[in-house]
Amino acid sequence: MDTVILANFIGSKIAFTGVEDSEAHITAFHTQVMVLGGTGAMHYKLFMSTFSGTTLDWFVSLPNGHITSFDQFSTLFREQFIVNQAPPSYLLRSL
Repeated sequence: MDTVILANFIGSKIAFTGVEDSEAHITAFHTQVMVLGGTGAMHYKLFMSTFSGTTLDWFVSLPNGHITSFDQFSTLFREQFIVNQAPPSYLLRSL
C-alpha cells in the first residue's frame, strides 16, 4: 500500500461489478497495467480501483493486513467470484 502511483499514470479503464467473468477481468487488468508500465506493487492498488458494487463491498470487508501479495489478492478474488467464470472451452464443446 506504500507504493506511490504518479499523478500522470493512466490506470486501467475496466470495471468489475461482481457479475463479470473474474478470470477475464484479471487477464484484461494485468494486460492493461503491464502495457501502461505498471509495476507489480502497483497491481494491488490499481486492481482494487476497478471494483464497484458487490465487489467493492467484498474488498472492504477483507481484514486489514490480510493481503500480502498481488498473487494472493488475485487468488482470493478468483475464489470469491468463481461462479462468474466462463466454463473451459472443452466443456462447451461437449454440450
